[in-house]
Amino acid sequence: MSAGDRIFRWPLLKWHAVEAIVLLVASLSAQGTDLMDVYLIARGNDPTFEAARLGFFAAQEKSPQALAANLPTLNLTGNSNHTDAKSSFNDSVPVRHGVSAWTWTLQLTQPIMRPQNLLAYAESEQLVEAARANFEQAEQDMILRVAQAYFNVLIAQESVATAEAQLRAMEEQGVVASRGYKSGTLSVTDVYEAKSKAELSRAQLLAAKNDLTVKHAELKQLTGRRLEQLAELKPVAVIPKPAPDNADDWVSQAQDNNPLVRAQLFSLRAAGYTVTKAQAGNLWTLDFVASSGSNYSSGNVTMPVGYESRIKSNVMGLQFTMPIFAGGLNRSQTREAVFNKNKLSAQLEEARRKASADAEQAYAGILSGIAQTEALRAAIESGESSVKGNQAGYKLGIRINSDVLNAQQQLYASRRDLVKARYDTLLQGLKLKAAAGVLNESDVEMINGMLVK
Repeated sequence: MSAGDRIFRWPLLKWHAVEAIVLLVASLSAQGTDLMDVYLIARGNDPTFEAARLGFFAAQEKSPQALAANLPTLNLTGNSNHTDAKSSFNDSVPVRHGVSAWTWTLQLTQPIMRPQNLLAYAESEQLVEAARANFEQAEQDMILRVAQAYFNVLIAQESVATAEAQLRAMEEQGVVASRGYKSGTLSVTDVYEAKSKAELSRAQLLAAKNDLTVKHAELKQLTGRRLEQLAELKPVAVIPKPAPDNADDWVSQAQDNNPLVRAQLFSLRAAGYTVTKAQAGNLWTLDFVASSGSNYSSGNVTMPVGYESRIKSNVMGLQFTMPIFAGGLNRSQTREAVFNKNKLSAQLEEARRKASADAEQAYAGILSGIAQTEALRAAIESGESSVKGNQAGYKLGIRINSDVLNAQQQLYASRRDLVKARYDTLLQGLKLKAAAGVLNESDVEMINGMLVK
């Protein structure tokens, strides 16, 4: 293992100890679980991320494998055998001969001029960098998937709470309508309308609870366990605006620094070496070869007189190879490499465009989310006043039952939409940084500081 590998792998090995502690704390704590807890648990339990991590470790081995082709090789070969034969010379009576023999050879080969091997090593270095960029993308995807699943549970919980509040309000309004009908101040239509609204709210509550179960299952898929009492966003938490507050800056950064863009760029560079390597298949090669060996034979079945032989030899020299004709294989491999390179060039442009679009959409999503949040806060304030006013008017007889019910439904929907808008805006902020290739654990910690258990 190289020094670079040790530096990179050590923090990952430390993660396992941290994750074990977090799992224990999360299982024993009665105060709930926050986003950082979930992230650490998922990092150690999510099979998708584990597969990406192990895939990167495997890809790193391409470099030492390619380097080995340029380093000396040392091989020891040997064999031992016995020959049993009958020999006849000058029409004599056949005589049975048994001959034993053994041999061994120690051979050293050092490539001196092998252009394909040198190019293969340069190619492997680019492939390792592409794998590193893909792993960085997997780390960012891990954060986004955790945040998405975590926020979805909180949004679903708010939907359940909203549906429960709506049902309580509809039931209470139904009681008021029944009393009014008995006293003669309200019509039977008001009673039926309140009952209909209550049944509709009950159906919405069942749907909300089912959706919450689904969202918990999605979070469990990441963590391997069901987590309850998730920390929620503080009501006073202020969602930050993008910094820099300029869409073009984010788009420019995404085009150059997005992990998938960099992965495609390194793959394209590797493909360039692949083309040159294929073209180098027509070049001559030169190796230094040295060998030392010994062999023994107890006789010879082709000679009338048996004798033993022992030979020791040491040989060294240069081995030259010049390819002449291989049935057109090299030309076909070169064309294939060129086509693959052109394909990767198109994929690089596709990755850049996608990164740009993701950055633009996320940036617009943040601004829209902040504006929507402010509008919903104002709507809630107006909705609260509207509910109070309609309830007072209903008691005085200047408002009908449906006015009160509609005002209550609108208020509860605005509260639910506000919660969703705030979490969606936070998620868009993470997506913006992911598009620019700068999303990391510190962003999880920043959002975690905005939560309360």
